[in-house]
Amino acid sequence: MILRDRPSGLRLFLVLRGSVMARIRNVLLFNVALATAVTFTHGVLFQFKVTLTTIPFTLIGLALAIFLGFRNTAAYDRYWEARKLWGELVLRSRNLARQCLHLIEAPAPGQPDLRERMVRRSVAFCHALRVQLRGSADTRAIEAMLSPQEWQQVAGSGNRPQALMLRMGADLAACHRLGQIDSPLAAQIDDTLSAMTSAAASCERIAGTPLPFSYTLLLHRTAYLYCFLLPFGLVDTIGVMTPVVVGIVAYTFFGLDALGDEIEEPFGTEPNDLPLDAICRGIEIAQLEALGVTELPPPLEPVDYCLL
Repeated sequence: MILRDRPSGLRLFLVLRGSVMARIRNVLLFNVALATAVTFTHGVLFQFKVTLTTIPFTLIGLALAIFLGFRNTAAYDRYWEARKLWGELVLRSRNLARQCLHLIEAPAPGQPDLRERMVRRSVAFCHALRVQLRGSADTRAIEAMLSPQEWQQVAGSGNRPQALMLRMGADLAACHRLGQIDSPLAAQIDDTLSAMTSAAASCERIAGTPLPFSYTLLLHRTAYLYCFLLPFGLVDTIGVMTPVVVGIVAYTFFGLDALGDEIEEPFGTEPNDLPLDAICRGIEIAQLEALGVTELPPPLEPVDYCLL
């Protein structure tokens, strides 16, 4: 996620970090070079004059803009839903810490403290979900919240968040059998665990269900054909200004297309994706602080305006 103030003046055109320019630079330069060549030859291609008017580009451009806007809206809906789901995980994890530490009675001397283990597992659950959604192999944050024996049991699971949630449910049931919590209060904590499971499953749904490929491909092709043919429709009308106008139009259409691609998958590690590392670190700090830990990890800060 890019975190910075919006630049003003000429700096507005010099910002590259977080911009889609890096993704569209090559095709944009090719499009402007093509427009320059068409302007130089006055629309003559292999001794054949390509005659186009602005009318078809007006009609197609309006439809293309509408469909690009619709696709970007659908992509942003996925992005915003994903952010709300992670906000739900932040809320539910804090509630779980409060419920475990204050609704479950302390264990008898010599007995393991299942309350602390559940709170630490909730942190491992969030880290495991992040690792799973990003397809990462870095599991150090998960291992830090679990005992070596438990990590060995969880590591081989095909769905580590679910495996950790099953163990939290088993701990809650154990507390109930030991008389540390009565049934109504146990049901409240179980509701919190269920809400965390629901949020994780919804994140998996977003990650596993991209926008239809044929729809995205159609927009890609239409945008490229429109921008590549546009110089032939403008050269007889605006002359030497054709490369400038084509560059502006191509930047807009290619940029919207690339931006939709970038935010369509919100769990990645590109600059405009969700900062899952920072969110998980915030959950970890809050949970450890609830347990009374004094040596807390520092919050993650943006690097070159980018927070992952």
